[in-house]
Amino acid sequence: MTNDTHSVIESWLENYPPLQETLDIDLGFCSCRVRSNSAELLARLTTYFSSVVAKVANPTYIVTAIECEAPDLPSDFIDWKREPGKSGKKDSYVNLDKARLIRKVRTGMVFYQSADMAIAMGPCLDNDNQVINFINNQFMTWLQQNDALICHAACAVREGEAYAVAGFSGGGKSTLMLEMLEQDGTTFLTNDRMFIKQTPAGVQANGIPKLPRINPGTIVNNKRLQPLLTDELRQIFLSLSKDELWELEQKFDVDIDALYGEGRIQFEAPLKALLILNWSRHEQSDVALHQVNLRQTTQ
Repeated sequence: MTNDTHSVIESWLENYPPLQETLDIDLGFCSCRVRSNSAELLARLTTYFSSVVAKVANPTYIVTAIECEAPDLPSDFIDWKREPGKSGKKDSYVNLDKARLIRKVRTGMVFYQSADMAIAMGPCLDNDNQVINFINNQFMTWLQQNDALICHAACAVREGEAYAVAGFSGGGKSTLMLEMLEQDGTTFLTNDRMFIKQTPAGVQANGIPKLPRINPGTIVNNKRLQPLLTDELRQIFLSLSKDELWELEQKFDVDIDALYGEGRIQFEAPLKALLILNWSRHEQSDVALHQVNLRQTTQ
């Protein structure tokens, strides 16, 4: 079965050969070359990663994205166990010899990942966000293999120092980080995937080139973000109650370069402080800031 799967993947590469044109993404500490049989997909990815597009001689990773119908692979996929409270199938996988095959149940996209090969197969144009995530997974792998720890936190940089914001899902991490960008001299580091690493000079923070994805509640209350909505959508969202707006899940990408100006993105800086949001929208208490010692144990 494993050999059959490898044969199908090889035939896919032969039947859908990549174009000569490629896309190079360079973060400085790590780089990735993207190949595809779809010029339109490469154009979309070039636009998305525009702030870090640069030719590199020897990329750290090579990702091949094949635009085709959802592959029918001869493997017994195992359903990925979802987090408590979440239902329905989302991902499934199968472990191969020194590789893993991942299938997105809802979209039919298939991802092959080994130490030296990364391939995305399926309706990539309809699911370009999943291709973007797959590319970013290569950067995340490099960071983790180089002793960095992943944190679910947003982060902005001011005067050369990183300020991270952590908290529960929907707790305002992205909203606060985007408000921080309103200050001159502040740059975007990451929306929800921050990596930290101990260095001789202190803790280093790293981000990946993934644009903030925000819900309507963040947009309607931020003047700079209004271009993300049509007038019709804006009126619809404003007509909702606070509870309805809070529960609404409809993601919009924030193009930092377009909305905040070029040169407002960077991917590493020394970590200065961590702010943990610990609040409830149902409480009426005033805002309070408390300094804590992370080495302190709680009872």
